[in-house]
Amino acid sequence: MNRIVILDFGSQVTQLIGRRLRELNVYCEIYPYNKIPALDDSVKGIILSGSPCSVRDANAPQVDLELFRGRVPVLGICYGAQYIAHCGGGAVEGSVAREYGRAILYVVRPDSPLMHGVSPHSQVWMSHGDTISRLPEGAEVVASTQDVANAAYQIPGQQMYAVQFHPEVFHTEEGAKILGNFALTICGCRGDWTPDSFVETTVAALRAQLGDDKVILGLSGGVDSTVAGVLLHKAIGRNLTCIFVNNGLLRKDEYTSVLASYQDMGLNVIGADASREFLAALAGVEEPEAKRKVIGRLFVETFDRYARGIEGARWLAQGTIYPDVIESAGIPGIASKIKSHHNVGGLPEEMNLRIVEPLRMLFKDEVRRVGRALGIKEELIGRHPFPGPSLAVRILGEVTEEKLRILRDADDIFIRALRAYDCTGMGFRSASDPRLMAENLYDAIWQAGVVLLPVRSVGVMGDERTYECPVALRAVVSTDAMTADWFRFPYDFLADVSNEIINKVRGVNRVVYDISSKPPATIEWE
Repeated sequence: MNRIVILDFGSQVTQLIGRRLRELNVYCEIYPYNKIPALDDSVKGIILSGSPCSVRDANAPQVDLELFRGRVPVLGICYGAQYIAHCGGGAVEGSVAREYGRAILYVVRPDSPLMHGVSPHSQVWMSHGDTISRLPEGAEVVASTQDVANAAYQIPGQQMYAVQFHPEVFHTEEGAKILGNFALTICGCRGDWTPDSFVETTVAALRAQLGDDKVILGLSGGVDSTVAGVLLHKAIGRNLTCIFVNNGLLRKDEYTSVLASYQDMGLNVIGADASREFLAALAGVEEPEAKRKVIGRLFVETFDRYARGIEGARWLAQGTIYPDVIESAGIPGIASKIKSHHNVGGLPEEMNLRIVEPLRMLFKDEVRRVGRALGIKEELIGRHPFPGPSLAVRILGEVTEEKLRILRDADDIFIRALRAYDCTGMGFRSASDPRLMAENLYDAIWQAGVVLLPVRSVGVMGDERTYECPVALRAVVSTDAMTADWFRFPYDFLADVSNEIINKVRGVNRVVYDISSKPPATIEWE
């Protein structure tokens, strides 16, 4: 399989480069700039990402370009473009003002393979504090903007290409065309990485990796673990045992409904009720990362305990996906770790099972595409993402039985209302959602849930003063969870949900709606 390697210098949008290439059916992998993989024959090109750093800084991130020059094509984006110029003898200078936002790109060399088919004038997105004031010797300008003369260039004979704008972001109108020119034309990638091909190669790889070993999978009822389970079942059949742990933090009636949903899928599923252990361990724990660590530890310990009863079990399978991996790791000194996930961190050293993660390199929408290729029913594929630590990260502060009751009841009202709201007659469309049109609000939204806030507010119910909890509704649209925008609800929907929660959920007297996007906020509050 041919692939593009993306070297991450710490940009917050590096993952979008990977997303755009995957949309072109080009397989790619993202690595920190200081952990370059072996460049075997499968690597057809290198992309150098943007960065919050300046190439003029003493401690700026660096790679040896001689590893790539003339060997495989290289595309530098923003910092990557400046780094190529800087290392090649060009000049990079600080701008008087940071160049940030929309600009119009003028193609100077339409014969450049990077600019093939790109409109003479199109919108691009700039985000940089430095500017390339002089190109390396032999470099040729292929596109400019009004303020940036060297907006894109190439170095003939060295297979080096560079753009100072960000082709990966939505605001660059023909960014996909530029990335496609690089990956498909310049690098010669076949563009044949599809859900069907992923299933075929992954099943074969799992059979080779696992052999006759038995595998235990943490099944949650969510999209990721469901697809992972069906892939593993296709590869190893009855050697897979799925365990669904009731951690006491699930949504209303979820433990029984999830077990019922898998009865006709041929998966060997065991229910494990460990709710008392989880709630006892979480008593007095308030800090979000501490809660995640507690849940992760008990999650693995529970599996380890059940594994002892399964003769020959050697592996623990998890539904880890690419955003989990990316958000749980950072480049020291450059990119911050956003949060830990119990399926990629916090595993105890004494765990007796090895880890297998068949979806580790997929984004969420790709997992859904693979699930449909596997023939999994839509009611499972279309479920909203749910955090690994469950409702513990939707209860700000300490988790208690009473708080869980309040949150479950409010969340149940919210989700049922989303499913019941018929929006077909509205001509409803969401530009950020790949489905474009949905029959109900649940299907139009990427992720939704209720958050219980650690404060109390004054209210009046009947003739009595109340002093109870506010809850926040959260609903976002996204394609991969790396970025997200808040959902614009009809006012009548918000009014109805607010009234029903306040009237029916004892302990709540105020409902608010979170209108924060990611970034700067995250989808979950903790």
